[in-house]
Order: sequence, then C-alpha cells, then structure tokens
Amino acid sequence: MKGRRAGFTLIEVLVALAIMAVLAALAWQGLAGVIRGRDAGRELIDRTALLQTVLTQWEQDLQAIYDTGAVPPIGFDGQTLRLTRRSDAGVVLVAWAVRDGLWQRWTSAALTRSGDLQEAWLRSQQLLGNEPGQLTVMRGVGLWQIYFNRGGAWTNAQSTGDLLQPQVQVQAVAPPASSASSAATGASQAGDGSGTVTVQNEGGAASQPTPAPVAAIVAPPRYALPDGVRLQITLDGQQLTRDIALGPSGP
Repeated sequence: MKGRRAGFTLIEVLVALAIMAVLAALAWQGLAGVIRGRDAGRELIDRTALLQTVLTQWEQDLQAIYDTGAVPPIGFDGQTLRLTRRSDAGVVLVAWAVRDGLWQRWTSAALTRSGDLQEAWLRSQQLLGNEPGQLTVMRGVGLWQIYFNRGGAWTNAQSTGDLLQPQVQVQAVAPPASSASSAATGASQAGDGSGTVTVQNEGGAASQPTPAPVAAIVAPPRYALPDGVRLQITLDGQQLTRDIALGPSGP
C-alpha cells in the first residue's frame, strides 16, 4: 500500500500568506519610519547650515558698517534694519526685513555720491519685498527685535541714542516767481537764473533784488554708533538671540 503524498492544505497556505502579509506590513512601516527620520535629519542639517550662512552674512554686514555722514549708518524702524557698509566699489546700502514670515535682505548698487546714497535711503523706506535685489534668506520666521548696546547696556534700537548732530534744516532757493503772479501785484519780475528775483516797478526803476521763495530740506539727526547689536528672532517657534560687536566705522 502506497503512503499518502506530503503537502499543504489550502487552509495552511492561506494562513502562511496572511502571516507573510503582516510581516511585510510591519517591515514597510519600519522602513518608512527610517526614511522619514533620514529626511527630517537631512532637512534639519540643511536648515542649520542655511541659518549659519545667514548669520555669517548678518555679522559681516554689521562689522563693515561705514558712516558716510550723508545718511544714518544704521537704523531700525520696527520692521527693517538699514545700514551702510563698505564695498570694493563704494558704499552699499543694506536693508534686512521680516515680512509675512520671510526674512529678506536687499542691497543697493555700490554708490559713490552722497546724493545717490540719500536717494537710495529714501527708496529703501518704501520696499515691499518684491523689488529687484531682494533675497529671501529664510522662511518660517516670526517676530524679530533689534537692540543696541549703548554705554554697556542693551536698549531698544528705536529709542534715542547719543546725539552727534541735531536735525538740520537747509534752505534751497526755488525758481523765480512766474510773471503771472507779478502781474497780479502790478509789477514785472525778471530772473537772472541765480535764484534771485529783481522786481521792476511800473515807473521803470528797479528795486533791490528780492530773494525767491525757498524750500526747506530737512537733514535727519545723527546719533553715535552703538557698540553692539543684538538680534532676537523667532525661527520655527524657537527664539534665537545673537550679539554682534560693531567694527570701526566712518571717516
């Protein structure tokens, strides 16, 4: 009598397949966890390296501050920190700002004339964050605050510092008055192009030159540079504090 051939029943095969499916699912979950951990670690390393690069640029900007005398060398308005720094081709205006969770840095072209620098300073007060030259250095940024070290104490950067030069009002001569306004007063006016108006009476005799109307140009007050700058900024819900000592500045 022949013996019965060995084999697996259908139930045994189904049980084995079920066990293999469970083991495969567990193995896949473990592998997915390893991949997620690797990606998170890589992202953290990349963000840390980026932050280090940004802070290095921040420190270089502050230590290269140059006081031209034409505009404030450094100033903070609550959103934007502006400073003037040396460059190989002249002076560069730099603006660091936090807008809508973005930390941005804007730079002007290298400038060599005071008028151009003053114009760039005024233009930097109207930056929206999408102008040419704007660079988003980091995302996921919260509030930030800047403090200045004055006399060994940290104070809010928006508070008044040591005044070097008060606000100055410069008088600029305007163009001569129009002939229409002269006719209204019964006298003719002639300008010699120098900004001075000579009044011609109806009888033909010329009176003494009368200064033309003037326009007031207000130069902002100048304050002594602080000894250091403290940065407090929120990144990914964590507050970062960085203190930088300022380097030599200005003529």
